[in-house]
Parts: sequence; C-alpha cells; structure tokens
Amino acid sequence: MRSQKEYAEQLNLSDFTDKSLLILDDDDPLRGRLARAMEKKGFVVKEAKTVSQGLQIAKNNPPGFALIDLRLEDGSGLDVIKEISAKKKDCRIVMLTGYGNLPTAVAAVKSGAIDYMAKPVDADDVEAALLAAPESKAKPPENPMSADRVKWEHIHRVFELCNRNVSETARRLKMHRRTLQRILSKRSPR
Repeated sequence: MRSQKEYAEQLNLSDFTDKSLLILDDDDPLRGRLARAMEKKGFVVKEAKTVSQGLQIAKNNPPGFALIDLRLEDGSGLDVIKEISAKKKDCRIVMLTGYGNLPTAVAAVKSGAIDYMAKPVDADDVEAALLAAPESKAKPPENPMSADRVKWEHIHRVFELCNRNVSETARRLKMHRRTLQRILSKRSPR
C-alpha cells in the first residue's frame, strides 16, 4: 500500500475538468467514510455497493475517477473497470481489495486500473493514488506492515467472510480451531 509521500510527483485535482469519483465497495462504513473525505478534497462522489450499480453508472455517466473494490457481493469489480475503461479511456481507476496478491493486481492493471491498493486505506492514500503522475514510480514504503500484521489482517478478513464462524475459518485457513481462537483473542500486532 502506498502512502501520499511515496509518490514522486502528483497532479492537482484542479488539473482535471471531470472531478466525478465513483466509490464502489460493499463495505458500507468504509465507503461512507471515504465518500465524505473525498468530497472534502473536492471530488464529486457517486457511491455504489454492487457490480450492477457500478455497471449502470459506468454505462450512463462514466466517472473521471474510480475507486473499485475487487470482490463484491454480486461479482467482481474487474467487470466494472473494463466497462469504465471502454466508455472513458482517460478515467483514473484504483483497484481496492482486502485480498492483495499479484495475479489480481495484474488483472486490475490489464483491465484499465492505474494502481492497486490493499485495505485498509485512508483518504490521503486514495487521493495520492488517483492523482499520481503517470510517469511517477512509487518509492518503497518507509514503514511497511510487519509480516505478523499482514497475517493478522488476513486471518481477521477470512473470519469476517465466514460470518465469524471459528470452525469454518479454521477449516479454510487449514489450522487447528484452538490455534485460531488464540490468535483471534490477541490484540493486533504493529
């Protein structure tokens, strides 16, 4: 995940005539928080929760910017990225996901995304990614998440996706249920 300081050059929002931003995420609190923060930064925000809502916005009025979650309740955000890219070539799209891995990052960029960010994110990081100059390259992170923190985030994400069912989560993560319970009872590592 890149922070605002990690981009060598950054454009200004005032450089763009179309300031519309589509935020497509099924996580209601995250989507609402990002929408409010991005409106304060000058974007005209449209929110969507499902692939079908995102596709409708992409077909009728494609945005100038987009922040799209990879996995949604009714499908993949990649479909929305492809539709937006077909309708509006200059749209600056950032893929957002809780499942950071190389194949999905490559698929997002091939579909038309300019960047790929792993959750959790904040508005400053999103703004930096959306407004990064095309020729700029990200610097290595100064304070990356520790391996323990990445593991903890992944376990908790799977736990939430399994509707907080310890037995199902342990089965999917291929670990003993008691081991998982001990991990879940501890505080998050730094």
